[in-house]
Amino acid sequence: MIIPVAILVRVSTAKQETDRQVSELSAYALAKGYEIIEVCREEVSGKASHAARHGLHRVEELVRTGAVRKVLVHEVTRLARRNSVAHAFVETLEELGVSLYWHQQGIETLLPNGKRNPAAAIMFALLAEMARAEVETLSERIKSGLAEARRKGRKIGRPLGSSLESAEFLAKHQDIRRRLREGHSIRNTAKITGKGISTVQRVKAALHGDG
Repeated sequence: MIIPVAILVRVSTAKQETDRQVSELSAYALAKGYEIIEVCREEVSGKASHAARHGLHRVEELVRTGAVRKVLVHEVTRLARRNSVAHAFVETLEELGVSLYWHQQGIETLLPNGKRNPAAAIMFALLAEMARAEVETLSERIKSGLAEARRKGRKIGRPLGSSLESAEFLAKHQDIRRRLREGHSIRNTAKITGKGISTVQRVKAALHGDG
């Protein structure tokens, strides 16, 4: 019996590519004889809430309708960097008898007999926590660097005239551009894309300047 699967890939910004994730997961599926039903791509921060994760929503829809029996991701960080989102997603899959496979460690959440894989559960919890901790560590380093710069009297932010060219800046934030053109508010757009309100405001200003 051929097993139908969904591939879920995620990047944080438009400058990043999902090609490598898709290529490696597709090769794995081919080697196992799986049928790839759909590749769900996301361009959103790993810290985004579940509500902002359209890719997760689509995978859950495929799972609930019985269209797929496995979900493939490249690594746990590609699933989410927010523990509540990552664990809730896996629990949803397990409740419906669908296994999550992550390629980096080559492990699945369910055993061949459909029962929960204890080793995978432990490893998933550890990796999810490490993913969250990485974000916190980076945030603290940035805050520390900004505080040190302020202490030394340095100006924070880009000097006037050194901002990205409008076209390049808009290309970098196509997800924000799309939501704004759809009529979403600045606050709602920031929530959906997982990006800062100030970034959304700059995109909106650039759009107006671009006509």
